[in-house]
Amino acid sequence: MLSLHRSSLLAAALALLLICAIYAGAGAVKAAHAWHWMDIVGEGGTAVMSGVWFMLTLSSRPRGLVTRLLAGGLCAIMLGSWADCLDEFFAVGKAQLWDNWLEALVPFGMLVLTVGMYYWRQEQFCLNEHLQKRERLFRDHRAFDRITQLAGADYLRGQVRAEQARSPAKACALALLDIDRFHLINREFGQREGDRVLQAVGHMLLLNLRNDDLLCRYAGDRFAVLMPDTGAAEAEALARHLCFMVGQMLHHAKDAPVRLTLRHASAAAGAAPEALLAELGRQLSAPAAAAAARAAA
Repeated sequence: MLSLHRSSLLAAALALLLICAIYAGAGAVKAAHAWHWMDIVGEGGTAVMSGVWFMLTLSSRPRGLVTRLLAGGLCAIMLGSWADCLDEFFAVGKAQLWDNWLEALVPFGMLVLTVGMYYWRQEQFCLNEHLQKRERLFRDHRAFDRITQLAGADYLRGQVRAEQARSPAKACALALLDIDRFHLINREFGQREGDRVLQAVGHMLLLNLRNDDLLCRYAGDRFAVLMPDTGAAEAEALARHLCFMVGQMLHHAKDAPVRLTLRHASAAAGAAPEALLAELGRQLSAPAAAAAARAAA
């Protein structure tokens, strides 16, 4: 994970060396008897521990806003404490204010760290919601697919029939979602990376479902969402939202960014599951077939 943050690590190391060079060049070395060991231990210890937390944060998180805020705040605290510690070894004239600005990095870092912890808290709420949905999925619907840990097409058909039989008078909808150019991802990056894409898309879809919706892996790169008590217009809006959220993902394959987009088709689940899924499949395939025909022409 640290390999993702080489630039941040290099910048922090250079900043530490730069602060040392500034104090060595602009300050006068104090005699050993003038050192205050309690201050050195306290300020130096704060710098060391902040540096350790900085490294732990980068080694355990991917890149993103929350990581930048947490690591940036800890780095600022480390640099400010380091400058405060060097102040015990070098005498700086009171007329010079640059050392005060360096030491002011500590409260600034605490502010940045606090903002980062706020966003981290929001992130944890989203993750907990995702885990609750996945727990419900495992509890209520046995998973069949080994890659995505989602139910398969046969289970989906059974649930459509069960929903139609349970509430024949209530609206119910089904949406089919297809990953664009998925075969190119498999061809360029390999099947293992394609499996990672399926898992990532499955996680994002599951995170954005309502509690009563059922997500299944229908076939290949296609996912299906069964939406009880949902009309066709609402299902279309929800399917568009799911496609939008997947489009916002930042996925990396072998350190190369991969843009993921979905096509969708949705309809009221009033027909037999086989006929309904076949019709949705034709709707998804129609744009691709038209594009291929235009390219051939």
